[in-house]
Amino acid sequence: MADADLVKLEEKQEAQLVELGRMQVALDSLKRKAGGAAGTVLGKISAIFEQAMAAAYPETTAEQRQKWLVVSACPNPKFGDYQCNSAMAIHKFLKDQGGDNVPKAPRECSQKIIECLPTNDMILKTEIAGPGFINAYLNKEWVASKYARILKTGPDAPAVPRQTVIVDLSSPNIAKEMHVGHLRSTIIGETLCRVFEFCGHRVHRINHTGDWGTQFGMLINHLKTAYPEFLNNPPNISDLTTFYKEAKKRFDEDEAFKKASQESVVTLQAGDEYSLKCWQILCDISRQQFKMVYDRLEVFGMVEKGESFYNSRMPGVVKELREKGLLEESDGALIMQAAGKQFPLMVQKRDGGYGYDTTDLTAAKYRLQECEADRVVYVTDAGQGEHFEMIFDGARQAGWLDPAKHRMDHVPFGLVLGDDKKKFKTRSGEVTKLVDLLDEAVVRSRQQLEERMGNEGGTSQMTREDLEEAARKIGYGCVKYADLRQHRITDYQFSYDKMLDLKGNTAVYLMYAYARIKSISAKTGVKAEDLAGVLPSVDHPKEYQLVLHVLKFPEVLERVMDGLLPHLMCEFLYQTAELFNDFYRDCKVVGDPLQNNRLVVCEGVAAVMKHGMFLLGITPLEKI
Repeated sequence: MADADLVKLEEKQEAQLVELGRMQVALDSLKRKAGGAAGTVLGKISAIFEQAMAAAYPETTAEQRQKWLVVSACPNPKFGDYQCNSAMAIHKFLKDQGGDNVPKAPRECSQKIIECLPTNDMILKTEIAGPGFINAYLNKEWVASKYARILKTGPDAPAVPRQTVIVDLSSPNIAKEMHVGHLRSTIIGETLCRVFEFCGHRVHRINHTGDWGTQFGMLINHLKTAYPEFLNNPPNISDLTTFYKEAKKRFDEDEAFKKASQESVVTLQAGDEYSLKCWQILCDISRQQFKMVYDRLEVFGMVEKGESFYNSRMPGVVKELREKGLLEESDGALIMQAAGKQFPLMVQKRDGGYGYDTTDLTAAKYRLQECEADRVVYVTDAGQGEHFEMIFDGARQAGWLDPAKHRMDHVPFGLVLGDDKKKFKTRSGEVTKLVDLLDEAVVRSRQQLEERMGNEGGTSQMTREDLEEAARKIGYGCVKYADLRQHRITDYQFSYDKMLDLKGNTAVYLMYAYARIKSISAKTGVKAEDLAGVLPSVDHPKEYQLVLHVLKFPEVLERVMDGLLPHLMCEFLYQTAELFNDFYRDCKVVGDPLQNNRLVVCEGVAAVMKHGMFLLGITPLEKI
C-alpha cells in the first residue's frame, strides 16, 4: 500500500474514532435523561425556594425574585446542606414599598417562605439562622437515591439548552515549531470542548493556523533556492525552527534574496500556481509536525481554518462595512472605530492589503452567520485581550453579533515560566519545542515507575508490560493537569518534579486515588451487577459529606462552562480525592456489614473521577 493511501486510511480511522466519541457522548446524554436526573442539586433546591417566594409574595415579579434568589451550599455542614439568603432583599423591598403589613424583620420573611415551601421529597427540614438565613437539610433517602443513579446512567450533566459552540484553539504558525505557548491554548481549549460536548452542545474545534502573510514570500523563496528539486523530491524538514531561521537570516542579510522574497509574496497573493504549490508543501510539512503534538495530547477532531481560508471573504466584508457607514478613511487606509478604544481596527491598508484585524472580523462574521454559532470562544494568550474586545465590538456594530442571541468570549491565559521565573526556554535560550517537553515528561514518569517497581517492598501493582503505556498516560496527564489546575490568567512555573509529585494537587495523586478505589472493589470480588439496586450508605458524616460533594459535579460543570475556567474541575477532583481518603480512613469497606453500600459510594466516586479526568484530557489507570 502506498504511503499516501496509508495516510488516508489513518485519517479515516481517526475520523471514525472521533465520530464514535461524539456518538458515545450523545448516548450518555440520552441515558442521563432517561434516568430522570437532569439538572443540578443546586438548581432543584433553588427552584423550590423560588416557588415558595412566589407563593409567599405574589406581589413581586419573576424578574425581582430571580434577582433576589440567593441559594448556595452551606459553608459549615453542621448548619445544613444548602442556605437561602433571599429574605433580607425581600424585606428591604417591602420596607421601601411601605404599608401596614411590612414585616418587622427579615426573619419574618424567612418564616413565610418556609411556610410556602411546596411539597417535595428533597428537603427534610429547614431552620432560620442569624438575621434571616434559611438553612435547608436534604432528605438522606433522596440523596442516596440520586447518588445510586450514577452507577446506572453515569455522572450527571447540567440541563442546559443545546447550542452550537465554536472553540478557536491551538492556532500554531505554519513553518514554526509548536512551543509551550501553544500548550496552554491547546489543552485549555480541548478541555472546554469536552465539557461543552458532555453537556450536550454541538462543538466545532477550529484551528486558526497562521498560514498566510508576508513571511511566506521569504519562506517560499528559501524553499526554492535551498531545495531546487522540492516539487519532485519534497524535503524532509524535520526542524521547522531551523528552516525558518535560515530563511530569516538570508532575508536580513541578502538584499537580492529580500527583493525576490517580496516578489514571491505578490505572486502568491495573486494566486500563482507554482507559488501555491510551494506554500502547500510548507503547510503539509508543518501539519505533520503539529500532528505529532496533537496525537500525544489526544486532541482530535480539529478542523483547520487558517488565515488563508478567509481570503476570498474579506473583500465582501470590507464592502459590507463600507456600505453600513462603519469605515472611515485615514491616510489612505480604511479604519473602524471601536467603542472606548484609543486605536481603531485597521480594516484595509493604504496599499489595498488586509491584516489580522480584517481576518478576525471576517472569521467572526463567518462563525456567527455561516456556521450559525450561538457561542464563539477564542483561547489565546492574555496579550490579545484588547484586540478581541475590538473584534467583538466590530461584530456588534456590523450587526453580526446580537448580544441577546450570541456570546463571544476571549479566554486569556498567562505565561509558562522556567526555574528562573522567566519565559520557559531551553538552556541554550531557545523556546522549548512542545514535542520535546512532552516526551521528557514520559521519560521522567517512566523513571519514577521503574524506581517504585525496583524498590524492595514496593507497592506498585503493574507489570513491566504495563509500564510503557502507564508512563505515557502519567507523563502527558501530568503536564496537562499542572497547566489546567492553575487559574488560566496566571503565569505558572513549569516543574517536572512538582507535577510528578505523589502528594498534593497533581495528576499523579488523582490517578493513584482512582487506582486505589478500583483496588478496593477488586478485593471484595463484588461485580458491578451485584450492586444494582443497592443504595449508598450515608449515615456516617464522612459518607454523607463525600456523597453530597460528588453530587455537585454538574454544578461544577456549569461554572466551568460559564466562566470558562478549567481549574474549577481540577479543584473539584482534588477535593473529591481528599474527601474519599477521609471516608476510607473512618469507614471500613471490605468485610464490613455495610460493604456493598459503601462499595456503591466507592464506585460513584470512581465514575465521577474517571469522567472528570477525561474532561481534562487525562486517562486514569486501573492499577499503578
